[in-house]
Amino acid sequence: MRRTGTDGHGVRERLGSALFTRVAGPEGPKNRARIHGTPGPRWFGPDRPIRAVHGDASMFIGGLSALLLQSLHPLAMAAVSAHSGFRGDPWGRLQRTSTFLAVTTYGTAESAQDACDRVRAVHERVRGVTPEGTRYHAADPHLLGWVHVAEVDSFLRAHQRYGARPLSGADRDAYVADTARVAAALGVLDPPTTVAELAERLSAYRDELRATPQAREAARFLLLNPPVPLVARLPYGVLAANAVSLLPAWAAAELRLPRLPLVDSVCVRPLGSAFTSAVRWAMAPQRARTVQGVA
Repeated sequence: MRRTGTDGHGVRERLGSALFTRVAGPEGPKNRARIHGTPGPRWFGPDRPIRAVHGDASMFIGGLSALLLQSLHPLAMAAVSAHSGFRGDPWGRLQRTSTFLAVTTYGTAESAQDACDRVRAVHERVRGVTPEGTRYHAADPHLLGWVHVAEVDSFLRAHQRYGARPLSGADRDAYVADTARVAAALGVLDPPTTVAELAERLSAYRDELRATPQAREAARFLLLNPPVPLVARLPYGVLAANAVSLLPAWAAAELRLPRLPLVDSVCVRPLGSAFTSAVRWAMAPQRARTVQGVA
């Protein structure tokens, strides 16, 4: 019996380590030690909702759903397609994004500001023209505002559906307010600070949104041809189905992604809950190291 327990713990450690390395990259342990171990004031204290949301396994589903939703702004999609390298280096992009979220959520105030400054410098250089001939600039505050509200809405939706401890009404507002701190540092003007303001801002963008051929191609890549090994295709399929389920109905329709309400409620969502529970279980040793400040 003792050997079985040890073997089970070893499987958990290996799975958790593999997930952490895939998401955080080869520099993950070093970054984790620096982010959590460097002394100094933080933007967000231990009791802030942003820490609960961004540290939960539901972020796997919320992150993919956010990418799909963000792609519906033609200017944002054109910038991503031309400059982000999401096809050539999708895991690198994921690792850079996850590191940015970790630094701004858990790191020192100085590190968080430095991370935002670096992203702003990159955005300043990203300019181009869409296939339809419309110019875009990634540093445009209006475009940044769309990327921000789509991301925050997706993360919050995922947490409320799949998170270990869904937030109360007051904490949902507090989460939106927390993310506004980061958004402002990235150049978003007057970011929403409550759930009601977030919904209003999302609605205000609606007339600008549509699925371009680039957006539908990106959705096919992310959902049907992901760069994952064969052994991971089944769990990734569960992740992808739940990311689509999380989208607003109009967004799924724009991207021509099938949504069957009965299948959603009977099959997709329960599998999504099982998926996030499994990731949470596997990542627990990694979270323990973070709490203990061990790389």
